[in-house]
Order: sequence, then C-alpha cells, then structure tokens
Amino acid sequence: MVNDDFWRGRRVFLTGHTGFKGSWLAMWLVRMGADVTGFSLPAEEVSLFRQTNVAAGLTHIEGDIRDLRVVENAMVEARPEMVFHLAAQPLVRLSYDCPTETFATNVQGTAHVLDACRRVEGLKAVVCVTSDKCYENREWVWPYRESDPMGGYDPYSASKGAAELVISAYRRSFFTDGPLVASVRAGNVIGGGDWAADRLIPDIIRALVAGKEPFIRSPRSVRPWQHVLEALGGYLIIAQHLASGREWAATGWNFGPADDDTRPVDWIADRMCAAWGGPRWRTEEQIQVHEAKILKLDCAKARTELGWRPALRLEEALGYIVDWHRHVANGGDAAKISITQLDAYRTQLDRALSGRKF
Repeated sequence: MVNDDFWRGRRVFLTGHTGFKGSWLAMWLVRMGADVTGFSLPAEEVSLFRQTNVAAGLTHIEGDIRDLRVVENAMVEARPEMVFHLAAQPLVRLSYDCPTETFATNVQGTAHVLDACRRVEGLKAVVCVTSDKCYENREWVWPYRESDPMGGYDPYSASKGAAELVISAYRRSFFTDGPLVASVRAGNVIGGGDWAADRLIPDIIRALVAGKEPFIRSPRSVRPWQHVLEALGGYLIIAQHLASGREWAATGWNFGPADDDTRPVDWIADRMCAAWGGPRWRTEEQIQVHEAKILKLDCAKARTELGWRPALRLEEALGYIVDWHRHVANGGDAAKISITQLDAYRTQLDRALSGRKF
C-alpha cells in the first residue's frame, strides 16, 4: 500500500507539478509529509494548481524541461531522493498543430530529465510517466501488455513511444549502478480540476456548467478511463519498490481500469449528463484528425507482481468528478474538496489492497 511513513520527509523532485495530474500528485505527496520541489512551466490561469494553491505546500520552480542546464541546476539544488517525471505536452489533437514542440517536450525533455538525474548524488528512484498511447495501436480488441512494441500514428503517441525508448536506453546505459528507473503507462485519466481544452470530461463539464449541450466528437471510441488517483497510487507504489532497491520493479508498468470497466465515449457522456441533471450531449459528422478508436490496457502484471488493483468503479470515478465540479461551481473551496476526495480515495485504496503486504 501507499505508505505515509515511507514518504514523510522524503525529498521529491516532481516535474509537471502545475498540470492536472502533477497537481494531484503534489497534493498527495505533501499530504504524506514529503519535501517536494516542483519544476514546471507556469500554470494556466484556470487550473487545479491555482484553484487549490498547490504552490503553498512545496518549493515551486518555473522552468522548461527543454532547457537541459535549467533542469540540471534545479535538480542538483533540490538533491532529491525520488524523481517523478510528469512534465509533457499531453494532448493528441494539439500534437497535430505543434508536432515539433510535442517531440521536443516529450522526447528531448525526457532525455534532459534523465540526464540531470545522472548528476544527483543519493538519488534512489526515478518514475517516468508516459502514456497508454505509447504502444503501436493495431485497433484490435485485445489489451496491450508491457511487452508489446512501442509505436504511434500521431505525433503525440509517437512521442510517447519514443520517450519509452529513451527511458529504456538511459536505464541500461547509465543507471545499472545507480537509481532504479521505471516507466508507467496509465489509461485516460479523469478527475476534478481537469480544465484542458479538447478533452472529453473537461469539455462536458464546461458545457454542463454553462447549461449547454456537450458536443462529443467520437461517441463510439473506446478508452481505458480511470480516476487520476488510481494511476497516481500505482506510481507511488512503484516508487516505494524502486527506493527499496527492488530491481525487478525497474521496468515498464501499465495502470488501468478493471477489464470490464473500459467503456466507449457515449457511455461516459450519458452518465455525466444524467448525474449533472443537464442537457443530453450531441454529435455530428465532420472531418477529424486520426485518433485511435479502441485502446485497452492489460494490467495483469501490476495485479500479480504488485498486488495493485483499481479501487473505484468507473461510475464511482464519475461521481467524484461531478461532486468536485458541482461543489466548485457553487462557490465551494477547491482545495477542501480535493483533500476530502484524496482522503476518501486513500481509504478505498487501502481497503482494495488489504491483505497485501508491501
């Protein structure tokens, strides 16, 4: 299980801490008493980071992972024991508009972070976050395993596959006698406080808050949806194993939903609209850039070797999201409900993993 005593006082370097996923991880680490240094581009004006005042609980550094010297200086100064690399250009459709920026951030940026790790004395563990889209997607019904080949049709997916190759090369070339390095691949993470443009849940929430019909691009596309905290719990468990010197954990890992909880877009949209009590979603035929129609993850390795498993059903995860956004839309405190949901989830995770010894 995720162990508070393990994290208390640990020096952690977290890239991408101003993003949606990074903000939730920063809150979790700070909640456990970790000494966190965050390194990221400035937060968007409307963001979970700003709404919950994440910066108050950690050392906040604004910087770009495309600048190797800046990354090195920040990491050497922080002297971390643990590194979580989350900084990325995270959107498929944006990667068509900004392909070179996507590759520079996701591939070269990952190389910069790993190269900076070589300069840090006392570093024990590095967890690099990529994506479920790192796999060569054959549009088949079978879920992808960690041993399947990397690939990618669009610039985003290709950049994540390439980042996995970078991570593997650094692990084998430079970290055979140093910190242990793992890569982690989550499904489509969802949760309160995601305000990204052109992403399903944020687009639905924006429309519902405004009293409008949500517009859905690809109703029948299938994705491994999961609450963001599900993925982060897996990352933290992997980091604990790495820091404890367990070399078998220094590899790639999938963290996704239960096998029967991978759903199409219209299933998500139906339940979000019903839970909010708002108008029904709409769609229309139009020319779209290529996006995978079906994608599933095989998480048998994490279940078998880590004892990890999802703690929330997808409907429960959607309930978390609706509660978060309704609370904030009605003037409630974003930080308070975020911590409330984090604590509630941790209780559910402990219950799901009970009987498993770390």
